[in-house]
Amino acid sequence: MLSRLRILITGAKGLLGCELVQVLSPAHEVAAFGREELDISDPRQVEAALARYRPQWLVNAAAFTRVDACESDPELAFRVNAAGPEVLARAAARHGVRLLHISTDYVFPGDRPAPLPYRETDPVGPLSVYGHSKLAGEEAVRGVLGEEGLIVRTAWLYGLGGPNFLKTMLRLALADPGRTLRVVDDQHGSPTWARRLAEQLKELIEADARGLFHASAEGHCTWYELATTFFELLELPARLVPIPTRDYPTPARRPANSILDNRRLRELGLNVMRPWQEDLEEFVRRSGAALMKECGGGGQ
Repeated sequence: MLSRLRILITGAKGLLGCELVQVLSPAHEVAAFGREELDISDPRQVEAALARYRPQWLVNAAAFTRVDACESDPELAFRVNAAGPEVLARAAARHGVRLLHISTDYVFPGDRPAPLPYRETDPVGPLSVYGHSKLAGEEAVRGVLGEEGLIVRTAWLYGLGGPNFLKTMLRLALADPGRTLRVVDDQHGSPTWARRLAEQLKELIEADARGLFHASAEGHCTWYELATTFFELLELPARLVPIPTRDYPTPARRPANSILDNRRLRELGLNVMRPWQEDLEEFVRRSGAALMKECGGGGQ
């Protein structure tokens, strides 16, 4: 029988962090910290938390993930996404604690033709401040812990626990049912349910995994295909029009293709990720009513 682990989670009130607390708590002893409770870039706060809770695992789900906002505040992006992980890695090394750090598909340039995916061994080349700051976080963790650290890249996260693309689309559709929504149709990725990712991370922790992994939903689509499928599952009429990236300029450049290949998970027999359509259907079945209520559509 697997022994009960002591796990400290940072960023525990975010999209992924909320799911991690729910998934890990039944089997393990979890200490959960939001950003107001633990600044991961402050060595004294991190040291105090590790000394108090004495975890065996430190899971870093804290990040500055507002991609466009990172362009206007690179100092904050690098403090949270790069300096913070280095502080955690150094503290983990001092205390003999295993570190799991979450990274992103945006470390890749997206210049290979879809649907060719990116593997863990492929060259990186971020296009945005966000991508550069997250890559710097990966490098900081590896620089301190080497291959003893566990780094997991994921992509296109959605769920109930925080802001994400699906909630944005739903709010826009409900606010003005007659509005035509223009959605980018030439960026390709793998929409990943935060609950499924949390289950995958639990699998990796319990397997005492090390090194770099990709963990995103199986399969791929564009943002337009994702939005179309989402509204169909909700049975909510919405007027969607596919557009190219050039017609929707943003402060940060996004990779045209950031499809990830969960190769190492499969090779080690640890992959619990499912096709994105199956997870989206389950997400809507479980959480559709709550989503409608939160985004302005009423409900009980």
